[in-house]
Amino acid sequence: MLKNIFNFNFLSIVLSVLSLNEALLLRKSLKVSKSNLKSLSKFSGNCKNFSFISQIIDHFNFNPSNDKKFQQRYIISDNYATINSPIFFYTGNEGDIQLFCENTGFIWEIAPKFDAVVVFAEHRYYGSSLPFGNESFTSPNIDFLTSEQALADYAYLIKYLKYNDLRLKNSPVIAFGGSYGGMLAAWFRMKYPNLITGAIAASAPIWQFSTDCDAFQSVVTFSFKKSKSDCPDAIRFSWDVLNEYGQSDEGLAKLGEIFQLCKPLKNSKQLKDWIADIYGNTAMVNYPYGTNFLATLPPWPVRVMCNNITKSFNKSDSLSVLRSIYNGINVFLNYTGNVNCFDVDSDTPSDINMISWTYQTCTEFVFPMCSNGIEDMFEKQDWDPLAYNKDCYDQFKTMPREEWPIINYGGNSHDIRYHSNILFSNGNLDPWSAGGVLNDVNEKLKAVIIENGAHHLDLRESNEKDPDSVILARLKEIEAINTWIQDHLKFLRID
Repeated sequence: MLKNIFNFNFLSIVLSVLSLNEALLLRKSLKVSKSNLKSLSKFSGNCKNFSFISQIIDHFNFNPSNDKKFQQRYIISDNYATINSPIFFYTGNEGDIQLFCENTGFIWEIAPKFDAVVVFAEHRYYGSSLPFGNESFTSPNIDFLTSEQALADYAYLIKYLKYNDLRLKNSPVIAFGGSYGGMLAAWFRMKYPNLITGAIAASAPIWQFSTDCDAFQSVVTFSFKKSKSDCPDAIRFSWDVLNEYGQSDEGLAKLGEIFQLCKPLKNSKQLKDWIADIYGNTAMVNYPYGTNFLATLPPWPVRVMCNNITKSFNKSDSLSVLRSIYNGINVFLNYTGNVNCFDVDSDTPSDINMISWTYQTCTEFVFPMCSNGIEDMFEKQDWDPLAYNKDCYDQFKTMPREEWPIINYGGNSHDIRYHSNILFSNGNLDPWSAGGVLNDVNEKLKAVIIENGAHHLDLRESNEKDPDSVILARLKEIEAINTWIQDHLKFLRID
């Protein structure tokens, strides 16, 4: 029956991937990690050879004096290149490109099946792609950090690669990305359809700008409740205890002691915001196997965190409540036991540049966030745009324009209905799915939901513990990629 649906090339790819995943599921044939903690990706060796391209700092200034340039870093592998090989192009997001290269094994796994050239492009103002070196984050130097400038960088890089390798002159280009990178991949296809043949946009919250502000925390709560039904209730109860201890210097000191903080707390809000972020981050990386993406974590870290919180939780003993919460978040903070104290001002790895990302959320990317404290497990917190804008102005002297991405890229299915060749994937355990495309928009804008999937699980390399849902999602992505490539080649009459 497959022969009646797919061409021979795709059939061979499907069979290859099916046999690969069956081998992983049956723990046969392939060497995969079976330890609780996953080692570095087997593709890490592909992610250490860097190339550079000279990019204009301001693509949208046509004054002849606008000649300032910077070196954009990228990774390229052309081991399988032939005439008209497809280019698999990862649109780098908010961090060092090596981090995303090592955690996007799906591209590396399917590249040889398509004879594809693989490119991971680093986003300006992240990693080593700093337009003004160490002065990149001061005004006015940081003004050139926008998604439009980044997409223009990627467009010029593709033109550069095609010009310098004649084998790629007519090659189709498939954009890939996860999270913000997934947003960029989708927008890349929308803005540059002349360059981008199709896009796999994984966990891409392109509608987060206009979704309900409590949607993110609702999915976090769903993920925790699915892992252990009484976990959200325990967490919801803990906020009042944290507030109680936060009312005195003695109480703040006790909180610092229990949570092993490196510096004294100024107020309980510092601690509560930090803990809330940890819950969200853990839900994002709630993978069925051990990983070291945002932190070194065990399989199903939300389940482990909830077990630690609830096993000794006693509402009548405030110290028991606090220690239980600490034991839970310690799964994310210090699963290896190598950290002596914690900084409440940091809950992300050094590979993620929070200065640059905070700036972007203070200009074009305003994601309204709130919690109701009833249906979700968080303390009630309203969305306060005035306070948000003030914080942005105090830090960067910027004023967010929350309407701009909706005008520029679209904020609902009606806005993007005329686009094509984008596949949106979302895991139902991923908080960012709240702002994602969860239903088909048209015949060429498809949505895939991954049951028991966290943040862009489908882009990670295959693992023996992958749920069936992500295996099926990858097959749908391969089918879409093959269709886009075949259509491109037929159009050029070079098939």
